[in-house]
Amino acid sequence: MTVTDEPGVLRDEDSFDTAAVHAWLAERADGLRGLPEVRQYAGGASNLTYLLRYPDRDLILRRPPRGHKAASAHDMRREVRVQTALRPVFPYVPTVLGLCDDHTILGSDFYVMERVPGIIVRQDLPEGLDLTADQAHDLAHHLIDRLVELHQVDPDEAGLTDLGRGRGYVGRQVRGWSSRFTDSWTDNAPDFDDIMAWLHDNQPDDVATCVIHNDWRLDNVVLDDGADPSGTLRIVGVLDWEMSTLGDPLMELGGVAAYWTQADDDEVAQLSRKQPSHLPGMPTRTELVAYYCERAGLSAENWPFYLAFGYFRLAVVIQQLYYRYHHGQTTNPAYRDLWMFVGYLRWRADRVIAGEAS
Repeated sequence: MTVTDEPGVLRDEDSFDTAAVHAWLAERADGLRGLPEVRQYAGGASNLTYLLRYPDRDLILRRPPRGHKAASAHDMRREVRVQTALRPVFPYVPTVLGLCDDHTILGSDFYVMERVPGIIVRQDLPEGLDLTADQAHDLAHHLIDRLVELHQVDPDEAGLTDLGRGRGYVGRQVRGWSSRFTDSWTDNAPDFDDIMAWLHDNQPDDVATCVIHNDWRLDNVVLDDGADPSGTLRIVGVLDWEMSTLGDPLMELGGVAAYWTQADDDEVAQLSRKQPSHLPGMPTRTELVAYYCERAGLSAENWPFYLAFGYFRLAVVIQQLYYRYHHGQTTNPAYRDLWMFVGYLRWRADRVIAGEAS
């Protein structure tokens, strides 16, 4: 199969001095002939992701966006540290070639890593790729198997014991994301005061502390279908580690479920889906959560809290992106109508809290 994830044209507002980047990179990587062709991935609504295409080698550059940023977001040093530490114990992490903190080159920190070749599925399957119901079912389970594997990484063995602040993660998340929503509020955004109050009043204790990715979904993994005779798409790479930390695994599972659009969800959910989780054979959210709990040996008590928080957290992420467009910090047209989706996510969280959805 030749299906690959190809970037698009470089947006003018996200361009940079290619020669300066090449000069810095040539001191850290061998065999780079001439200036690279630079392309930009359509994803990366948070940190920006570029392909540096050399004649004999493809590399990936990651950098923060311009404009308003949450204080803890877009930390290139943290992202590099996590990937470098995890690589020996979790082999799906790309190899980092170097971190640049010289702001005269790009105006911010950035880093370059090896490209993991393979397939990235986004809203729909790429042209040329078809999955049977059994293959789709197996892919979803494979995604959760790798998540369980990540959650079983020993932070001490990986040298990441100081990545998080230990117990109390649930409470810190409720407070932190509530503050982020307040800081990025715009006059056309819905009010979340009652939802934030409910999350505060109903938060459970942490069930465990482990390494979490914090943005786990199909469009953040690289697939290679060439090695499994059954046709199952195997995960060979996991991308976008910018929000990883030590935290509660069920809080991560709530985020996974919030992104998981199932076949019978409404039209807005289908139009905004980030992954082909609607395909025949794909499990429902309830089935996905049950499979995770079985594999991880955990019980998802208080599940409405975790799912409601997942929708709220996603709403805040979207509102932060819209804030940048609203205040003229980006002209990316993909951000223009995001404020409407924030209202939709409020409705989803309300239904979960009311016991009308799962």
